[in-house]
Amino acid sequence: MNEIDNAAACLQSGGVIAHATEGVWGLACDPYNDDAVRRILAIKGREAAKGMLLIGGGPTDFQAALEELTPKIMAQVLASWPGHVTWLLPGDAFPQSIKGRHSTIACRVPDHAQARGIASAFGGPMVSTSLNRAGEPPVQSHAQAVAQFDGVVDVVVPGETQGYVGASAIIDVNGAVIREASE
Repeated sequence: MNEIDNAAACLQSGGVIAHATEGVWGLACDPYNDDAVRRILAIKGREAAKGMLLIGGGPTDFQAALEELTPKIMAQVLASWPGHVTWLLPGDAFPQSIKGRHSTIACRVPDHAQARGIASAFGGPMVSTSLNRAGEPPVQSHAQAVAQFDGVVDVVVPGETQGYVGASAIIDVNGAVIREASE
């Protein structure tokens, strides 16, 4: 079994993985598995009310949310994916445990082939929040991921970030930039 299939199988069985993304490492699970979501919150020491980001293997992973957009906004979202851009989309199709106190859901099709491959092999969107404990900087390398989270997560997927500095830009569907991407 290759690394992508192993990571996807872990997610499908309710596990939690650490994996590389464009700029930082991520902590991932099945967004519909409440135990896995609670485990990520505990690992991070994060408030559930903040919500979490989802990444997908392709835009079809977010089809229900995309269909709620105007054609113009949908075209903007699709033109930015895959990319280092997260959109706040209508969240009706996703669990409240992922949305937190928000009505929207943060979604991205990453510009990172391995991360997209894991989501595709998993079969849908997956939680992918930064790999760090609350208040600490995100993990930047496989060596850091292993040193800090081996034994805490079920699988640390070998991989590398793509040289972006920091997390992705976040844009809401009304066009407001919530956070600029660092490059």
